[in-house]
Amino acid sequence: MCAIFGILGEYDDAQAKYALGKLSHRGPDFCGIERRKNLFFAHQRLSITDTHTRSHQPLKHKEILLSFNGEIYNFKELREGLNFDFQTQSDSEVIIAAYLKWGVSFVEHLRGMFAIALLDGEKLYLFRDRLGKKPLFYLQEGNSFYFASEIKALTPFLKKKELSYDALSSYLSYLAPTAPHTFYKKIKKLAPSEMLTVENNHVTVKTYYDILNTQANQIHSKEEAITKLTQSLEESIALRLESDAPMAALLSGGIDSATLNFYAKRFGRPLVSYTLGFENFGKYDERSNAKESAKLLGIENIQIELSKKAYIDTIDTVFETLDEPLNDPAAIPLHHLFSHIKKDGFRVVLSGEGSDELFLGYRQYFEYLEMEAAKKVFHKNWLKKYFRSNFSMNREWEWYKRAFEGEVIFRTSSEKFTDMQKNILMKRNIRDGDGFLYLKQMRERFESSSHSDESIWFSYADLQHFQAEHFLAKLDRVSMAHSIESRTPFLDHKFVELLFSVAPSLRYQDGITKGLLKDMLQDKLPPNILSRKKKGFSNPYGEYLYNSGRVALIETVNKQTGMFKEEILQEYIQRARSGRFKQHVWGLYVLSHWIERELL
Repeated sequence: MCAIFGILGEYDDAQAKYALGKLSHRGPDFCGIERRKNLFFAHQRLSITDTHTRSHQPLKHKEILLSFNGEIYNFKELREGLNFDFQTQSDSEVIIAAYLKWGVSFVEHLRGMFAIALLDGEKLYLFRDRLGKKPLFYLQEGNSFYFASEIKALTPFLKKKELSYDALSSYLSYLAPTAPHTFYKKIKKLAPSEMLTVENNHVTVKTYYDILNTQANQIHSKEEAITKLTQSLEESIALRLESDAPMAALLSGGIDSATLNFYAKRFGRPLVSYTLGFENFGKYDERSNAKESAKLLGIENIQIELSKKAYIDTIDTVFETLDEPLNDPAAIPLHHLFSHIKKDGFRVVLSGEGSDELFLGYRQYFEYLEMEAAKKVFHKNWLKKYFRSNFSMNREWEWYKRAFEGEVIFRTSSEKFTDMQKNILMKRNIRDGDGFLYLKQMRERFESSSHSDESIWFSYADLQHFQAEHFLAKLDRVSMAHSIESRTPFLDHKFVELLFSVAPSLRYQDGITKGLLKDMLQDKLPPNILSRKKKGFSNPYGEYLYNSGRVALIETVNKQTGMFKEEILQEYIQRARSGRFKQHVWGLYVLSHWIERELL
């Protein structure tokens, strides 16, 4: 796991080194630079596979330069079929050999997580992995093209920092900016499964993969689905247990992390597990459940406690780590947890991201499925007019309005501010349908695919944005801030493809969240774990925000920017005090923090 950085075109050497230094946390083991006129091509290395110096990057082969961030789990298998004079035992060199054999379609043969920069002569290729586990950002300024693993390495090259309205609007709607937008107007990000080419200062971006190309409804038998999915998941976990560096795992009270720890032990590699709890906030604490899970699984569990003071003191550091607004208060306790994991000497961590989206782990998925029936209600036009005339800030109002107007109801599980809420809050006019514009291409791909069940749309939209730009962005920035590689076995693309080929009703016909996954684990996990109510990685961020007085920053920044209507802003702040719209207000606080730091 590492950092990618480069410049095509004119550059100042001192400025380039300064920008590269901002990524040192992602790769503290070695810094490699290849530079010549109009080229600065660099790499910060975190040694995980083949830790020998022979695998330092950038790797060079004739006219080819490679800077690669990630892990290719099938590199040994690929290596056997490639006619190449290998000098290392690394997965990086296999990428070069695969490119020489297959050209840019080599990416279709890779199984893993990756961001890749490959320079062939004067032509640059950038790739982001299929599900967006690894990030890649870029900037075209004048006659130079810049790319990096994090935004902080690109901001030094901006002539002026300007706010992107598309990033702001999509952030308010969906907790994080949708691709290709970032909060910096000129800095873009590759979306999952995208490939970028730069030639003669001309940039083109295209999609090289789509989960929806998986043929729908290939598996109708629950028994067949359970057998094949179990085999695929076991293979995915086994691949990700291979590491030349010390490995640990996260453990909550839920079944996702318990599954990973169960298999790690079964495969002969029991992992030390980590759990975080909150001082004086038992209702958010999963330590007792995690302790019971660890005992039932027969694994070691280390429990970390986060105090109010430590939470508040860490906010500024975490927000700077994230580079731009991300509305996920769990980033702060996760940062604290990874700091302890690093102190204990671990470099790789297993995490359970993706299971909820694949196995319908959120109760609201089932609510959305039921809401689809409202589209068929008689006298829909009357109801449509009634709802238009009787606005409510509650999300259910928005769902019914969409149903009666025949619109797409589900807009990712990350939806927070609806268009009507944004229009009432902001001083600029927000049209109805503004937020959906950022998902429109996704929806068009879904509607033109062989998939028609809305539950597949739920999973697809959430994998493309809620996972890639929200959860995985958080996990990458926070873990890499501590030079730790995070691996997510549920997000193996082969496993995801298999699940997308299963008859969708098998996931929801019993009306139970993660019902199919629980069936897969019946003979593996104890009943106490399987039946435990989902808690999620919740935390007392609302209480801390108000008790610390930091919520006042929202009003202070708004007085300087005039972005929001003061009376509506006050209404949100007051409602959040009693527990409603807490994450709306947290998102406004994160935004205000960034604006004050970067623009004022």
